[in-house]
Amino acid sequence: MIEIVEGFPEGVIAIAGKRCVTATDYDTALIPLVEEALEHHRKVRLYYELDAEFSGVDAGGVFKYFASWIRYLLRWERIAVVTSSLWVFVGMSAFRLLMPGRVRVFTARHAADARGWITAATPA
Repeated sequence: MIEIVEGFPEGVIAIAGKRCVTATDYDTALIPLVEEALEHHRKVRLYYELDAEFSGVDAGGVFKYFASWIRYLLRWERIAVVTSSLWVFVGMSAFRLLMPGRVRVFTARHAADARGWITAATPA
């Protein structure tokens, strides 16, 4: 399930992944948010928080996940991923090397740092 996280400025898409994320979650939550933000901004930022109950992404969700990254590859300015899961931390740390924008992975206890970094006016 994907939920919108409130309290972020325009141009920052903020979501939380809970339990298992599906292709339907991407279709109904994330992709419409990205498309709407890109109508108003040349590049956007993503804050993606994965809570302690996050168990992964189903097969359809994996396809949608990679399809959305590729589709908007050059439009991501900055991505902050917050997780308490070691496998997500390691996986996203490796994946960030493939992204043209800035990607940082934060542990859950550093969520405030992630929020500060994703909303900062200048690159950190």
